[in-house]
Amino acid sequence: MQNERIDIVTKAGQPTGKSAPKSEIHGKGHYHNTVHIWFFTATGEILLQQRAASKIIYPLLWDVSVAGHIEAGETLKSGAIREIEEEIGLSILETDLHKIGVFECFQTYPNGIIDNEFHNTYITELKVDISQLILQTEEVEALKLVSIETFKDLLKHSETNGHFVTSNSKYYEFVLASIQKIIA
Repeated sequence: MQNERIDIVTKAGQPTGKSAPKSEIHGKGHYHNTVHIWFFTATGEILLQQRAASKIIYPLLWDVSVAGHIEAGETLKSGAIREIEEEIGLSILETDLHKIGVFECFQTYPNGIIDNEFHNTYITELKVDISQLILQTEEVEALKLVSIETFKDLLKHSETNGHFVTSNSKYYEFVLASIQKIIA
């Protein structure tokens, strides 16, 4: 939603006390927070989300299980819980989220969007069958579970297979390593 208000942070990720509509955030390139939530299963599968065909940036590419902007006044974890409920219809507890890092994503796109985001990244176990998830069609085209080996193979060939956002390879590798530590 372009009218939601987003808190502005400094280039170092510190709160400024100011907020602006999402359209201004991306139009002027204000620094802001997002959340990324990666779901994995106890059997070592990773939940991938295919971005909706209507998305302005990277439509139909496969990416993080759930992601979204932190709304003005919202905490990172409450924003993550909200995004999970909105995008895949799943309710989890804040204590289920395990933060693995904050990743800078500063990019400008040909359509004029200036994306200066801090991806606050969490991993958590998916404890329900994928068939129970309810997709928010404005955001999510499809979901799938892939094995760690399949994930690695898709990532290895991402420059030619059109599967992942290729500029995010190091980020995907870090997420994968973090998940592997937990399920090992």
